[in-house]
Amino acid sequence: MKKLILAISIILLNGSFNLFAQQVPETEIFLLTCSPGTATYSIYGHSALRIVIPEQNSDLVYNWGVFDFSTPNFAWKFAKGRLEYMLGVYSYKKFLQEYFMEQRSVYLQKINLEIPEKELLIRLISENLKPENIKYRYDFFYDNCSTRIRDILEKSVGGKLFYPPDERKGIPTFRDKIGEYQSPYPWLKLGVDLLVGTPGDKKASFRDRMFLPIDMQKGLSEALISRDGKMIPMLSNPETVLEFDPPVIKQKLYTSPIFIFSLLLVVIILFSAFYRNKTANKVLDIMIFVIFSVLALLMIFFNFFSDHPQLKWNLNIIWLNPFIILCLASVVLNRDWHVWFRIVFFMALLLTVILLIFPGAFNNAFIPLLLILLLRSAARAGFSWNPLSVHTDQS
Repeated sequence: MKKLILAISIILLNGSFNLFAQQVPETEIFLLTCSPGTATYSIYGHSALRIVIPEQNSDLVYNWGVFDFSTPNFAWKFAKGRLEYMLGVYSYKKFLQEYFMEQRSVYLQKINLEIPEKELLIRLISENLKPENIKYRYDFFYDNCSTRIRDILEKSVGGKLFYPPDERKGIPTFRDKIGEYQSPYPWLKLGVDLLVGTPGDKKASFRDRMFLPIDMQKGLSEALISRDGKMIPMLSNPETVLEFDPPVIKQKLYTSPIFIFSLLLVVIILFSAFYRNKTANKVLDIMIFVIFSVLALLMIFFNFFSDHPQLKWNLNIIWLNPFIILCLASVVLNRDWHVWFRIVFFMALLLTVILLIFPGAFNNAFIPLLLILLLRSAARAGFSWNPLSVHTDQS
């Protein structure tokens, strides 16, 4: 989205809600749910609110998922968890044009609100549209374009809103839920599994799962509102506004992370066993430990310096630890600093044991990477039992 949307939002603020105040009885409010796209930021789908005032020929969409790629230091702010999202307002026609161009389906459901509930919802949106409130700090699990809609609807309906009870067993985690959308993109899933920490392994309740637009549509469709002793559905049946076939993502085994990393593991095993030249081994280990050092730096940054709560307490720091950087220094400086390699070896071994005890706790593509780290750290750890040991010629 462009900065223009913010300007449009502020301009519309002055006029649109004055109209709402006068036309609430005729106002209709709809939930818009959009199917996943193929861009990384769109694979989880999208949600927005549509508010229609027929008498005033007003048909606007309120979208809490707006961000600006031209924001100064965009990548750094995103990595730090300081990128601000905002509430954007634009015409329903423009909204549909955007999704038509992206070939993404759009579904419309009327929200069954009474006049006082509509009035409160409009006041809440009006407050959100004030310049001091229009931006917010995005949180993928708890404060995003879907949860903002869920929260504003809950406030509008109050204690009359009822969700189905949570399941007793088989409650998915946040990682499980996002993994459903990442499965066609194994490299993306690998990156997310690498960076998301233990908060991603928390159980996601029925309400929690509404951080995903499709799950919110399903959840609110099951929600009921108590009215005059009767329970009525919160949402009407979905109407298909735009319909496209879902994108076909062809997955090839030979381009998957686990295949490529396994092939790399085999090559390194063969190299370690049959090619004993010290210079060649040094070049190999510099390449390997540079890659692992970069990953270790990512673990340090996201665990301790990022504001993303989902990336904290990441157990991958057990094997992608800072001691790997000291191992790289040892190889580059041609020193037999066995202690650092031994620490790296035993910490990688610890995670391997954890994987054996809790299979499925980590992405399977990590396994060949773990074995590579075990193999090459053991080769330089000075273990007397290791026939593949490499020793440096110190000057």
